[in-house]
Amino acid sequence: MHNEFEQMDKEYIVNVYNRLDAVLDHGKGSVLYDVDGKEYIDLSAGIAVNIFGVCDDVWQQAVIAQLGKLNHISNVFYTEPQIILAKKLCEKTGMKKVFFSNSGAEANECAIKTARKYSHDKYGDGRYTIITLKNSFHGRTIATLTACGQDSLHQDFGPFVDGFVYADADNFDSVKKLAEENNVCAIMMELVQGEGGVHPLDPAFVHAVADYAKAHDILVVIDEVQTGNGRTGALYAYMKYGIEPDIVTTAKAIGGGLPFAVTMFADSCQHTLTDHTHGSTFGGNPICAAGAISIVDRLDDQLMAEVTKKGEYIKKELESCQNVEWVSGLGLMLGVKLKKDLAEVVNGCVDAGVLVLTANGLLRLLPPLNIPMDVLQKGIEKVKAVIDK
Repeated sequence: MHNEFEQMDKEYIVNVYNRLDAVLDHGKGSVLYDVDGKEYIDLSAGIAVNIFGVCDDVWQQAVIAQLGKLNHISNVFYTEPQIILAKKLCEKTGMKKVFFSNSGAEANECAIKTARKYSHDKYGDGRYTIITLKNSFHGRTIATLTACGQDSLHQDFGPFVDGFVYADADNFDSVKKLAEENNVCAIMMELVQGEGGVHPLDPAFVHAVADYAKAHDILVVIDEVQTGNGRTGALYAYMKYGIEPDIVTTAKAIGGGLPFAVTMFADSCQHTLTDHTHGSTFGGNPICAAGAISIVDRLDDQLMAEVTKKGEYIKKELESCQNVEWVSGLGLMLGVKLKKDLAEVVNGCVDAGVLVLTANGLLRLLPPLNIPMDVLQKGIEKVKAVIDK
């Protein structure tokens, strides 16, 4: 049956995804099934979205309950789920205000606009440049695509947005030089570069950048679209690094499977966006917000400890493979450098009943945070067998 669906997909859907050979149909938790009934252990979580797995009971109940109350209303009215979620996020992070949208790219667009307006309000025209890091990924809109520090993404879609420059990751002198040569309003970073190759930034570099930015009234924007909501073993990765950003963006996991994103603001810029300076039709949708509350409520210290423990287990197991050069990442956000063909391993894993991902030449693993240990062990054994086959 899956061949028929794959042919229809190729005929009717724009072919930008280079899909793997699995037409997924249903599942529960960390185990999925395709249309032919084949079982898969999920080590991808919808690219870090399904952090409590597929069809999570708590999330389902929250979404269904809200579905029967109010599915959508304009943001010119108040809605309870939005307000409750905003309060919880501010209390858990120490941030002062939030803005809700629908995707990581939108959250980053909001951050970019806020950084520029903050600087314009204080310093006038011209101080609008944002430093990002090489190999970074911040989204696929024209502005967030421009923000990505990857030349391969800057093809075919020009002209791009003015005001972005790219520093070498883990090289403070590169950041400082760009800051001195440009009128910079913000520095935007992923603390673990996801699509760029699962690269955790050096803590000394991050602290040097944060200190320099604070001394020069340059906002620090931390992109937690993929790292956030417990993925690295901390509620947000910036907490693991011990810095205090001005703006934090997140999406993916916080929606639990529905489109949802948040831009969070510290005291420095909590009042920057004012009436009609930004907005979203669907941002903060009550169904999505209700689901997000059920996610945020369970991101506690016990879960973070489990994430760290499981990540260490995976790293140790895969480093023992003869065809693995190294394993990078934090928590359950891991990249594996192989000594053999990546596509061969990915397809081999799917054939063996394990769903995996890639990132800039690496095998990438992003399991649900609550994946049972026995299921995880079974999945990793299958991955190891494929790698060393």
